[in-house]
Order: sequence, then structure tokens, then C-alpha cells
Amino acid sequence: MGSNRAVLAVLIFAVSVVGLGMGATLPVVALRMYQMQAPTLLIGLLAAMPAVGMMVSAFMIEGLCRRFTRRGLYLLALGLCAASVAAIEPLAASPWALGAARALMGVGMGVVIILGESWVNEMSPVDARGRLVALYATCFTACQMLGPASVAWLGAEGPWVSLLVLASLALGLALIGWVMPATPALREQQGRGFSVLGFVKVAPALCMGVLLFSFFDSVVLAMFPVYAAALGFSLGLAALTSSVILAGDAACQLPLGWLADRSDRPRLYLACGLLMVVIGAALPWLMGSGPWLWPALIVLGAVAGGVYTLAIVLIGERFEGADLVTANASAGLIWGIGSVLGPLASGAAMGVGQHGLPWTLAASAGLFVVIAWRMQRRQRHALALRAE
Repeated sequence: MGSNRAVLAVLIFAVSVVGLGMGATLPVVALRMYQMQAPTLLIGLLAAMPAVGMMVSAFMIEGLCRRFTRRGLYLLALGLCAASVAAIEPLAASPWALGAARALMGVGMGVVIILGESWVNEMSPVDARGRLVALYATCFTACQMLGPASVAWLGAEGPWVSLLVLASLALGLALIGWVMPATPALREQQGRGFSVLGFVKVAPALCMGVLLFSFFDSVVLAMFPVYAAALGFSLGLAALTSSVILAGDAACQLPLGWLADRSDRPRLYLACGLLMVVIGAALPWLMGSGPWLWPALIVLGAVAGGVYTLAIVLIGERFEGADLVTANASAGLIWGIGSVLGPLASGAAMGVGQHGLPWTLAASAGLFVVIAWRMQRRQRHALALRAE
């Protein structure tokens, strides 16, 4: 059990370092390009490259698991992330080469996130799975939040942010080399019951939960401050709205994980989606409501993060072995799709109407609720037939 705890700690530290790297390098690259007067389309494409890399990694996971041990996979993944961060300075004047480096970082991130979620689920006791997965998600989100703060503190112009991330990655590589076992990434005797794309048919409600959260996360990071500024918020307050939403996500996942271990997880999953619909639909009023806005944003971040945490917990409850890795690879692919779609859909909706962003969030959450409710109803009906 002691060795399991050490490995779990390293898995959590590794995903935290990846979260810090993503949160820090996204604004650094965007601000560097802005200072070089690059077109906004190019800035947006560079911002999307890590998500593209993560989507690619979903199709590489099975082959990588056959060729590398767990330790080898993590050393390779964090090594790719470190190489990408180190390339920011020398490749800043070559956007296309920088884009390729950013895509490689996405591949490394994808491997860490996909396999980390699989192995945390695999090693967690059933009665503590919600809390451990929530801790994993909380550390990732908290370190993602620290990224922009490090840019504000150290500045985007010099090499200091990159050096901070590289030092964190170096520590992660050292810990992996010391603690992570050199065991096979997958058990040889287990086959795969479905493909990465086939998982959508196997568990549509879980896929929709991952898609909803990645869509939401990218909208909050990229477009919510723009929405707030267009309503008359100062730039500082507009930026604060995103931080408050992410703070709600990070602060509430452990309590939600505890609740998930003591309640009906599918119903809690559905309840989080329903609250997203309600708050999203109420945002046009809440944005002008003064003190009611900030608690609502905290709850919005909490329930949106809860949808993702519970999706990963339910995946771990339903699948194991090779199927668990494939399911999480599919989740990684869907995450990348949602991260690309979020800013595009919300930006287009904002061009149609002033409150297009919250209506887009409410509609996407509503679609999730319908799919999750229908799947739960079918499962309960199937269980009732078996009982007869």
C-alpha cells in the first residue's frame, strides 16, 4: 500500500506540473506573439496547438503502452513537455516551428493526463475513488491557475516563466525516475473491447460530460473576460471573473469527491449538469446583480468541475485494464475537441447577441442533461428487467 501511495503522489505531482506548464506557457506565447504584432488568427492557432497535440496523443496511447513501461512513458511525456517549453525562446521568431513545438507539448500533456487518470482510478479503493480522482483534478486545476499568476509576477518578456516551468518538469522527471515502477503499462492478457472512437457509442453520457467540461473550460479561459468587458466591467474585474470560476472548480472538487463516495454518483452527475443549465441561463441577470454574481460564479465552476470529476470516476467504476486506458484516451480526444469548439462557438454566439456566451453554455449543459438523463433511464430500465 505504501508503494501505491508513493506512485499516486508522483502521478498527482506530474499532472500538477503539466497544469502549471499549460497555464503559464499559453499566456506567454500569446503575449509574445501580440508584442510581435502577429495576426489574431495566428495567435489563436498557436493557442489551439496543445489541444491538437492532445487529440493526436489519444490515438498514440495504445501503441506507446505496448512499447514502454509506465516509467518510460512518463519520462518520455515530461521530456516532450520540457523540450517544448525550452523551444519557446529560440523559436519565438518562427511561429510555424513554435506551433509544432506547442503541438508536441500537447502530445506530452495528453499522455500524462490520459494515463494518470487511468492509473489513479486503477489504484484507488472503490470507497475512496471519488476523493482521490477529485484530489487529482484539484491539483491540476490549482496549478493551471498558478500559471497566469506566475506570468503576472515574473513577466512574459524574459525567460523566467519558462525557467520556472522547466525546473518543475525537471523535478517531476527526477521523481518519476526514482518512484515510478518499470512495470508494463498494460496487462498483456487483457484485450480491448472498443476503440478510441467506439467509446462514444459505449458511453455517450460520459463522453458528453467530458466534452461539456472542456468546452466550458476553454470558454472561461478565452472568452468569459471578453464577455464581462463588453458588459462594462473593467479589464481587471473582467479577468477576475475567470479566476473566480476556476477557484470554485479547484476548491469544491474534494467536497464533491467525498459526496460522490457517499451518494448515487449518476444522480450527482446529472445534478451538476442541471445546476450548470440554471446558472448559465441566469448569467445575463447575474452579471448586473452585484454581490450575487461572485457566489454564482464559484458554484458554476464547482458544478462544471464536478461534471468532469464524476465522468472520470464513473469511467473508472465501469472499465478496467486496457478498456480503462482506451476510455481515458477517448476522453482526451474529446477534451481536445471541446477545447477547440468552445471559443469558436461562444465567439460566434457573441457576434449574434450580447448574451450569446451564457446562452451557449446553458444550451450545451442542457444537451448534456438530456443525454445523461436518457442513458440513466435506460440503465435503470435494463436493471429492472434483469431483476424480474
